[in-house]
Amino acid sequence: MAWLGMRNEVGKSGAIAGVAVTAVAAAGIVFALVGRSSGAAAQASLTVNLPPPASDRIYASPFARGRPIVVIDAGHGGRDPGATSVSGQVREKDLALILSRALRDELVKRGRVRVAMTRDEDRYLLLDDRAAVARRLNAALFVSIHVDSAPNPLARGASVYSLSDVASDAEAAHLALRENSEAGRSATGGAVDTMLADLAMRSQMSASADLASRLVNKAAGRVELRPNPHRFAAFHVLRRTEAPAVLFEAGYLSNADDELLLRDPAERAKMVLALAQAIEADVASHARH
Repeated sequence: MAWLGMRNEVGKSGAIAGVAVTAVAAAGIVFALVGRSSGAAAQASLTVNLPPPASDRIYASPFARGRPIVVIDAGHGGRDPGATSVSGQVREKDLALILSRALRDELVKRGRVRVAMTRDEDRYLLLDDRAAVARRLNAALFVSIHVDSAPNPLARGASVYSLSDVASDAEAAHLALRENSEAGRSATGGAVDTMLADLAMRSQMSASADLASRLVNKAAGRVELRPNPHRFAAFHVLRRTEAPAVLFEAGYLSNADDELLLRDPAERAKMVLALAQAIEADVASHARH
C-alpha cells in the first residue's frame, strides 16, 4: 500500500468509459484599425478573450446524452496543498484529486449522469472559479471533495457539510472560515433582488441538506463516519453554485488510522461507490418532481 501508487494516480488522467465533450470557449481575437486623415500609419489594437480558468469538459457514456450534469470539485490544488498527513507523505490536494477522478469514473461507468470536474490536474483555483463551473453548465449537483485535519489526533471519520447561514457547531464554523479564506465579497442588488435571492437560497439549502442526508445513509456501515456526520455552515463555494451542493470530508489526515484507510484503494472504492449511489439517488428524486 505504497504512497507511490497514489502519486502515479495523480499523474495520469485515467481511462474513462465513454465520450468526453470539450466545451471550453476558444479565445476570440478582435483587430481594430484606426486610420488617420493626415495619412499617418494606421494603428492596430488587439483584444484577447481568455478561456475560463476551470474546465467545462463533460465526461459521459454514449448512453448518457442529455442526462443531468454533476460537478465534482477536487479541493485545494496547485500552490494550496491543503492538509498534510501524520506520516508527512500524503497531501490533501493529491488525495482529493484521486477520489474525485475515481468518483467521476464510477459515475461515467454507471451511465446515469454526466460529469464535469473543476480540476483534473494539480492546479490552483479560486472558490468562485470552482462554483462558476456549476453555474455555466446548469449543474444538477455539486460535490466538493476534501480531507479533514484536526488538532485532536483521535478525531477520525468522514463527514458531509451542507450550506447554512448558521453553523451546526463551532468546528463546522471554523472549517467554513478556513475554507472561505480566499473568497471575495459578492455584490448585492436591490430589495426585490435580495428577496428573490433569499428564497432561492433557502431552496438551495434544503436541497443540499437532502443530498447530505442521502450521502450519510449510503455511507453508513460501509465507510468510517464520525459522530453526527451531517453538519452545516456557510461555505462560500457551496453558496455560489446555484445548485444543491455539499462538501464531503473523506476522513482525517491528522489521524493515523484514517490515513491508512485513505491510502488503501479498496477502502477508497467503498467510499466512491457510496458517493456515486447517493448522487444518483438524489438526481433521480429531483427528476420525479
